[in-house]
Order: sequence, then C-alpha cells, then structure tokens
Amino acid sequence: MSAGRVGIILQARFGSQRLPGKALALLGGTSILERCLTRLLASGVGRVVLATTEAAEDDALSFVASRMGIDVYRSSTDDVLTRYVGAALACQFDFVVRATGDNPAVDIDAPGRLLEIMRRENADYACEDGLPYGAGVEILSISTLTRTASVASDAADREHVTTFVKRHPGTFRVVREPAPAALRRPDVRLTVDTADDLAFMRRVFARVGATDATLTDIIIAADACSRSHAA
Repeated sequence: MSAGRVGIILQARFGSQRLPGKALALLGGTSILERCLTRLLASGVGRVVLATTEAAEDDALSFVASRMGIDVYRSSTDDVLTRYVGAALACQFDFVVRATGDNPAVDIDAPGRLLEIMRRENADYACEDGLPYGAGVEILSISTLTRTASVASDAADREHVTTFVKRHPGTFRVVREPAPAALRRPDVRLTVDTADDLAFMRRVFARVGATDATLTDIIIAADACSRSHAA
C-alpha cells in the first residue's frame, strides 16, 4: 500500500457538555486546543486540520487554529462523522488520522506508528491498545470513512466516528496492535473531560513544561502528580 495523502483531523468544539469551554482552558499558559494542535503538527505525518462546528462560539477555536496556520473545516455540531468526511474530501486526504480536542498529551509519535501499520497490514482501520487514556489516535482510509458515513445510522456511531468500523471487523480490515511496551500505561489518565481532569493536567504540565515533551516524560510527571496528590 502506498502512503497516499495523509491528514490529521482534530475534532473540537467549545460547547462541551461536561466542561464547557475546555478547548480554550489553559495548561501552563497555553490552551488545550493549541497544545493538541502543536503536538499533532510535531508528528510530521501530514497536514493538520481543525474540524469544528458552525456555531458562533466556535469562532474562537477557528481563530486559534488560523493563527497557527492550520486550516479549519466547519460543519455539523452533532454529526461528527459527516464533519470528518467533509473535511477529508475537501482536503483530498487518502488516509485520515482522527484526534480529539480533549487530549493535550497526545503521543507525538502515534500517527507515524499507525501509518506504518496501515502500510504493512493493508488495513482499513488501525489503532493501538495500552497507551495512557487520552494519548492515542486512530487512522482509517478515506474509503472506509465515506463507506461508514453512507451506512451508519445510529446517532452514537455518527458522533463517535469509528465505532461502526470497530464493530464490523468482518466488513473492514481492522488492526489493533499493542502500543510500545515503554508506553503501555492504560492506568494513566491524560484526557480532559471533567474539572478534576483539568486540575490534574495542569499539575502535570506544570511539571513537564514543554508542549512537545515526550509521552514518556508526561507519564513520569503524571505518576509524580498522582503520588504527591495521594500523600
């Protein structure tokens, strides 16, 4: 399989139900959205695009991305699958790395590893198991993405984009591989979904500093924060 044109699409919106406005919440003086985008850009795998909604409140997210030189695609609020298809087709991507805007510690090297899996296994979809919660991404071919959009009718599948594919391994070539052993820490939570998550990740990034820190360093910082909080 040739690599084709690879894109990383980050989904984000201001109106999070559990923690409204979290995309622009600050971690060490840098917004969660900007940290996500910076780390995905550092992967060097492909063009990064922000996929957000047409709601006025998401103008602020669009501004952040545009200021960073990142293209923005805006469409449906609830039908995230349609948003992904629209962004991928507009950018003429052959493969799409899916990333989400609540993961400011996403592994910089994960997109590259998944692209290699797609090439090696001639896969329709690939992901890694065992990374800290919030550190991973997914990858799928444009044909898989558009086919899913044409047949998936459940609202949850259209919101979560890849659930339909993962439930139909007989229809799609789904490859799940263990994450690198040194990064296999599923007990570590590095996502921001609640106020407690935000407080924890602020402590983590206060320790780790750089936005482009390795996932190994972030795990070390998370472990230290957990120990100090428990003491």
